[in-house]
Amino acid sequence: MPKPQLPLSTTLPPLICGTATFNNLYNPSAFTLPTNAIISSALSSGVRAFDTSPYYGPSEELLGRALSQPAVVKSYPRESYHLITKVGRIANAEFDYSPEWVRYSIQRSLQRLHTSYLDVVYCHDVEFVTPEEVLDAVRELRRIRDTEGTIKYIGISGYPVPLLCDLAELVLKETGEPLDAVMSYANFTLQNTTLASQGVERLRKAGVSCVPNASILGMGLLRSVGVPVGGKGDFHPAPTELRQRCLSAAKFVEGKGERLEVVSIRWGLDTWSREGAVLGGVGGIGVSVMGVSNLQELEETMKVWNSVLDGLPVAGRAAEQGKREWSEKRRDEVQVLGKGVGDILGEWKDFAWPSPDEGYVNLRVVKGVIDEIAPLPAVKGDTSKISRL
Repeated sequence: MPKPQLPLSTTLPPLICGTATFNNLYNPSAFTLPTNAIISSALSSGVRAFDTSPYYGPSEELLGRALSQPAVVKSYPRESYHLITKVGRIANAEFDYSPEWVRYSIQRSLQRLHTSYLDVVYCHDVEFVTPEEVLDAVRELRRIRDTEGTIKYIGISGYPVPLLCDLAELVLKETGEPLDAVMSYANFTLQNTTLASQGVERLRKAGVSCVPNASILGMGLLRSVGVPVGGKGDFHPAPTELRQRCLSAAKFVEGKGERLEVVSIRWGLDTWSREGAVLGGVGGIGVSVMGVSNLQELEETMKVWNSVLDGLPVAGRAAEQGKREWSEKRRDEVQVLGKGVGDILGEWKDFAWPSPDEGYVNLRVVKGVIDEIAPLPAVKGDTSKISRL
């Protein structure tokens, strides 16, 4: 399969359901979550893209299982939605970007997700490896795209915005072909807006088609109850002072009859739909990735998202005047609250924690070697008869 002729921006839906929450980092046990119901409800609510990763514990398997439900298969054929996954990150301090591991990881993801192709594949958390390793992985993913047809679009993901820009520019310079997507997380929120101020223009000049904005809540930092503590304990990298400022912001918002997470989600979805439009998805809307852990969170997210769309001049969607006016009024209210939150954050506004931490060492000493795992068979067409890991 040659490089797709259509830019990713013309095919990628502007709202993506992220499944990093299908993991024990955010919840005590991923297997107790109603993942089948979440995915079914997301599809019926109009969601047409799902983001996952092998690093997210059982996320790929849970997502694949949910999408394989007979009712889902019957109502939503594979070509009706996008599947997005990643390669390279194996564990907290273990990365392998070698071509051998990339090939293995792709085959494993195809099996877990019960699909014959992946719409987008990212090199996961690129700041933990060298630029040369990123180039090798991108080249291998493109080889798979062009010779095997199991990948459509290729990108990178990570945290530090300047580094993401550096790597996008490097890929274009060294290969002559731009990345299709660069996904950033926790960098366009009420706490940190550097994705817009430092990233969008550089990524546009590097030829990137789409820039999805993930983790509008800053990995759970912008919640009235504080950062999430799942089955693996407190994993959040935010320093104590920043956490305390966010809790103070939550009290300020509560005093206005609101919840910090609701205001943060509304502000993030609404503002990025415009700020990210130049590198957005279908309809020229900035692409957002939203993760949920239960049906109530999904329902609330979709309610906010549909209200955001009511206030946008989206082709083919003419909102009733009353809904449009309410959306615009709500936008103004949230902008005022967001300004108040920013004032409370003070010097912690636009703070980015280090990634990786000082002294980080990649524990993956031997790369490209799959210990105690037999090579996976090539996946072509129907994967239902291939055993899953």
